[in-house]
Amino acid sequence: MAGPTLKETTARVLALPREAGTPEAAEARELVAAYLKGLGYRVTEQRFRFHPAGLLAFPVFGAGLGGLALLILPLLLFDGPPVWAAFALASSGMGALALLAIGIGVGWMPIGGETREDANLLAVRSPQPIRRWLVAHLDTKAQAQSMAGRLISIWVVIAAIAMLLGLGLFRLDGTLPLAAVVPATLLAVTAGALAGRGRINGRSLGARDNGSGVLAALAAAQRLEDPSVGVLITGAEEFGMVGARVFAALESSRLDGVEIVNFDTLDQEGDLYLVSHDRRGARLAAEQAPRLTGLGPRVRPRRLPLGILVDSLPLARGGAVAITIGRLTWNTLRRIHTAQDVPEGLSLELAEKVGQAIAMN
Repeated sequence: MAGPTLKETTARVLALPREAGTPEAAEARELVAAYLKGLGYRVTEQRFRFHPAGLLAFPVFGAGLGGLALLILPLLLFDGPPVWAAFALASSGMGALALLAIGIGVGWMPIGGETREDANLLAVRSPQPIRRWLVAHLDTKAQAQSMAGRLISIWVVIAAIAMLLGLGLFRLDGTLPLAAVVPATLLAVTAGALAGRGRINGRSLGARDNGSGVLAALAAAQRLEDPSVGVLITGAEEFGMVGARVFAALESSRLDGVEIVNFDTLDQEGDLYLVSHDRRGARLAAEQAPRLTGLGPRVRPRRLPLGILVDSLPLARGGAVAITIGRLTWNTLRRIHTAQDVPEGLSLELAEKVGQAIAMN
C-alpha cells in the first residue's frame, strides 16, 4: 500500500503549530520521518534537551540596556561624578549584559521554566560518508513581534548602544546638555521595550517559516539518487538553532568540508537569496545559482543580514561549507513568527521546484 504523498504530508505538517518540545512538533516529526522512510531512507532521531528560556536573552539585554541608560543619566548631566564614570559604566555594563544574554541564549544560564525535549531527523540511504546535507528546520514560534519587528528592535538597540557610548566619550570633555542626553536615554528605554516583545506569545503554523523549507527538503529527498547526500530536519531552530548546534557538536569529526544546503522560508514572492557566511559558502552559492536561475525569481547571492539567524550558521562555524536558500520580502518578515504565517493563500510551488533543482546535483 502506497504511503502519503508529498502534498498530503506537507498539508498535515502545516496544519500543526510545531513549537519545539510540544506534542504537535513530535507529531509533525513522525509524519516527516514516515514520508522519508517511505522513500527508502534510513531515518534516525538525534534527541536533545533545551531550555526554552533561551528566547529571553534579547528581552533581558533590552531591559538591562534601558536600566543602564537611566543609571548613566546623572553621570552625563552633573559635574560631581568623575568625567570617565559615564563611559566606564556604559562599556562595562554593556559588556556584562552581553555576557548575560549570551549565557541565557545558549543555555549556560537558564532562567525559569523546565527544559524540553526535541530531536533532529537524519535520513540517509546508505552507511557511506555523507558529502552533503539538505537541511530544513521543522519547528515554529509565535511572538508578540514579527521577524520584521525583531529586526527593527535590533537596529534600535544598536543605535542606543552607539549613542550611549558616544555620549560617554563626549562626557570626557565636560558635562553634556540635557537636549543631547535625554533623546539617547529615551531611545535606550524604547529599545528595551521593543526587545521585550520577543517573548513567546501564542502559536504559529509556520507555513512560510519553515513549512516551505521542509517541503523543499522533502521534494529534494524524493528526487535524490546520490547515496552520499542526506536529509537533516532540525528541531528547536527558533530557540537559538539548538538542533543545528547539537548536530554540529556530535558530527564535528565528520563535518569539515561537508556541504550544507539549508532551506529556510521560501515564500511565493520576492527574490531568491543564496545566503553564505564565508568564502567557501560564497563559492557554493555561486555553484548552485545556475540551477535556480530558470525557476522565475531573480537569484541573489549575499551574506547573512544582521539580526537574522539560520541553521547554516552554526554548521558553517563547525567546519561545513554552508549556505541557506530563502525567498522573502518585507511583507514576509511581517508575517513570520506570528499567528499570521498560515498556509491559506500560500503557494508552495516555488519551494518544491527549488528542492527538486538542488536534488539534481
